Amino acid sequence: MLFGMSDTPQRLPLGPGPSPVPPRVLQAIAKPTVGHLDPICLEVMDGVRTKLRTAFKTKNEMTLAVSGTGSAGMECALVNLIEPGDSVLICTNGYFGERMAEIASRCQCDLHRLDVEWGEPILQDQVLAEAKRVNAKVVGIVHGETSTGIHNPIKDLGHKVHELGALLLVDCVATLGGMEVDTDAWGLDAVYSGSQKCLSAPPGLAPMTVSPRAIEKLEARKTKVQSWYLDLTEVKHYWGEDRFYHHTAPVNMLYALDEALNIVLEEGVDSRVQRHTDMHLLLKAGLDAMGLKYASPEGYHMTCVNAVRVPEGADDLKVRKAFMSDYGIEIGAGLGKFKGKAWRFGLMGHGAQRRNVALILAALDDLLKR
Repeated sequence: MLFGMSDTPQRLPLGPGPSPVPPRVLQAIAKPTVGHLDPICLEVMDGVRTKLRTAFKTKNEMTLAVSGTGSAGMECALVNLIEPGDSVLICTNGYFGERMAEIASRCQCDLHRLDVEWGEPILQDQVLAEAKRVNAKVVGIVHGETSTGIHNPIKDLGHKVHELGALLLVDCVATLGGMEVDTDAWGLDAVYSGSQKCLSAPPGLAPMTVSPRAIEKLEARKTKVQSWYLDLTEVKHYWGEDRFYHHTAPVNMLYALDEALNIVLEEGVDSRVQRHTDMHLLLKAGLDAMGLKYASPEGYHMTCVNAVRVPEGADDLKVRKAFMSDYGIEIGAGLGKFKGKAWRFGLMGHGAQRRNVALILAALDDLLKR
């Protein structure tokens, strides 16, 4: 059945993304469309860059929003920092680490993988030992692996990777604005995210920041970046002072991201992170009381995406369908090796609220009793 604009049903997206979008952001996206080189659009872009630096906790000059979803941010980071022949280490313990490795495999590099069991964290000592062994030039890791709800600790990793002569590339698609991300203090070289997760804008933009160290590697390339559209040596001229035309930016999505970032900054980045932590702990307490177990080990849970093991005797698909049909709530299924084995409850951005925790717990209790 196809739905028109007037009869699209109301949903409460409490899965791994997208997250609920605040009314202010929906109003912003409805502003009149202007040209992508119009002074109004350029002013919005400047504002987005400044606000993203605050969200990423960085002073990086190359901070922008890639036109595309979080996967475009992933591909942009990889194809710009990897040259043919580079030794590259990709760390995988879930679906999105696998995707990172797949993209890297197309960059004609010397690809190495650090494969950790799905549902287990990737630890710093493992990464450093393997990076040293393969003499990696680029190390890639997912900060919040939403397929399993794992939080991979990266706080001290960047600077130690630098000591080995490598750059650290980090996927923060689901964690920026919801979990602690301190780009400069942690020594992260290329960090990308998605507009539709903890920032609570619609999907369509991939915030990104790139360190001076990574820019040096980019500018020293002997070969062209394999993607014309995602070539940061070209895109930076559009986002920078030059304002050279590169592509038609999604103007109304820039309005939306700008307003979403206003909301982030009004709340305060650290306060926002604490709110996500508080709502995670509230949900976890309720799930524990119901006897449900997380798919990730204690101490390594994502706070914004809670992956919970499907209890014995419960029908994964029936429960998820009933969440939608009976409560209008969208939750996520398990991906890859976790298909049919986990439910993923997202408490991201505007969705990380006490009432949503109560809704999830009440609906889950009802459906499991049935």
